[in-house]
Amino acid sequence: MTLINKSPKRIRHETRLRLVEVRAVKHITPLMLRVTLAGDQLAGFSSPGYADHIKIFFPSAGSEPVMPVPGPDGLAFPSDKPRPEMRDYTPRAFHPETNTLDVDFVLHGDGPASSWAAQAKVGQKIVIGGPRGSMIIPDAFDWYLLAGDETALPAISRRLEELPSSTRAIALIEVASREEEQSLETEAGAEIIWVHRNGAEAGNNELLLRRIEQLDLPEGDCYAFIAAESSISKAVRNHLVDQRSFNTEWVKAAGYWLRGVADAHEPH
Repeated sequence: MTLINKSPKRIRHETRLRLVEVRAVKHITPLMLRVTLAGDQLAGFSSPGYADHIKIFFPSAGSEPVMPVPGPDGLAFPSDKPRPEMRDYTPRAFHPETNTLDVDFVLHGDGPASSWAAQAKVGQKIVIGGPRGSMIIPDAFDWYLLAGDETALPAISRRLEELPSSTRAIALIEVASREEEQSLETEAGAEIIWVHRNGAEAGNNELLLRRIEQLDLPEGDCYAFIAAESSISKAVRNHLVDQRSFNTEWVKAAGYWLRGVADAHEPH
């Protein structure tokens, strides 16, 4: 009997900082903006994992991008310039033939990332770093569960695109309203379920959890990926492990943000 390895594989990358410029800005939905970054420094960019993240350094309003210098104690910034705000973002798609990188931003009205994206214009420059590593999930499971809010949409979209036609997946995605639904491409046998807040507060509801509780899940080994507000992600993970007997090693749950806290990213 042949044993199939279902262990995720971690890949480390050389940490690189890149100065890039905005090539294009396009609304995917009313609240989701795609910014295409370009530049020769993107040559050699690699992001093989669907849940990879890059660090984006957002300059303060009216200031030029600041290129930090890696050192033994981390990144060092020039003392005579405003220190940029840093946030983690999923690389939505990299196009090596044109050295362009798509990054999707949720326009939630506040914060350095959303504010920068809302005013982004072609030709503006910005600094990005990473990814520092990737987690590769084998296509060896009977099915896959993908769940999250709009902050997880780039990662969920990437995973659906890369899954082979022989696999099955269920994706549950919480968004503000029907207008925020996207057309997601996949060759897998995928059931995509949109959960609409319709006025409920983002990060302060049980809509995603309740919808998952209602599902009649398939049999067999499943790998689950959950990414949303930290408390919601943790609640979904606990439900899958405690109530559905999911293998804890096959559940990846992360808090992509924490309500009331800036720049939070919490693994569970």
